[in-house]
Amino acid sequence: MGIRVSHAYGEHIAVAAADGTEILRYVYRPDPEAFEARKPYAHPVRTLGGRTVTGYRPSDHRWHKGLQMTASHLSGQNFWGGNSYVHGQGYLALPERVGSMRHDGFCEFTVDDDRLAVTEELTWVAHGGEEWARERRGLAVHSVDEEAGAWVLDWSIHLTNVRDAPLAFGSPTTAGRELAGYTGLQWRGPRDFTGGTAFAPDSDVDAGKLMGTQGPWLAFTTEHDDVDGHSTLVFAHAPENLDEKTAIHASHWFVRAEPIPTVAFSWAFFEEFELPPGESFAYRYRVVVADGAWDRDRVGTHLAGLPW
Repeated sequence: MGIRVSHAYGEHIAVAAADGTEILRYVYRPDPEAFEARKPYAHPVRTLGGRTVTGYRPSDHRWHKGLQMTASHLSGQNFWGGNSYVHGQGYLALPERVGSMRHDGFCEFTVDDDRLAVTEELTWVAHGGEEWARERRGLAVHSVDEEAGAWVLDWSIHLTNVRDAPLAFGSPTTAGRELAGYTGLQWRGPRDFTGGTAFAPDSDVDAGKLMGTQGPWLAFTTEHDDVDGHSTLVFAHAPENLDEKTAIHASHWFVRAEPIPTVAFSWAFFEEFELPPGESFAYRYRVVVADGAWDRDRVGTHLAGLPW
């Protein structure tokens, strides 16, 4: 099944399935509110059946925008957006800590009948204007399968420290808040994902017990409110992300079904790590967007048919 790609220059890239259903919009223009950590994001993301599976600026966290790369605690700055966690004081509105990710351009933009591959150049800018990191981001839409009712988004990051000091990556948990290790690539679901079901390859436990665990993939499924039907999202690591020899730091899942639906590939859940000046790290992630209530066997079989 093919795709159709349109590009509103300076604004966004949109991908539609062959029947015209827009399945992805990647917005790279600056956000209006600096406090929300201006950065590109993917929203709306939809299944092939047209079900929206991302939330945008929910009333509880205005800085949550679909699927976006974040860094909640980075050398005293907040590239997540919104309030900043300070141990002993809780969450505070500290706009002087909120950074941004600037879109600098696309160095690759390839469209085939069944695949979009984009490489984006970005700069991570601390509040005040100092440039801290250069990012090369890869986005690929592929494996659009009408029979399976699913398609795939691959998202990669290659980040280089351009400061003359180390970059220290952490999270609210490394700053003292228990089980709040959110950072890295983060998904925020719409409200009908609240109370949905999360599961992993070898576990029947719920989202609360998956918090802080490790594994190759995690799935999240829900029944929609406004239409008769379910959707399933599968979040998967590339093999090298979990390899101690190739990953710069151990990844853990940040996952909640209540009070808000969210998943993050956390690269600094329990411990901080440092990136020295001039050094780089890289991660690759995969998100499968599917119609229907998939179970563990179906997820595993589908992922096995999608080589990295």
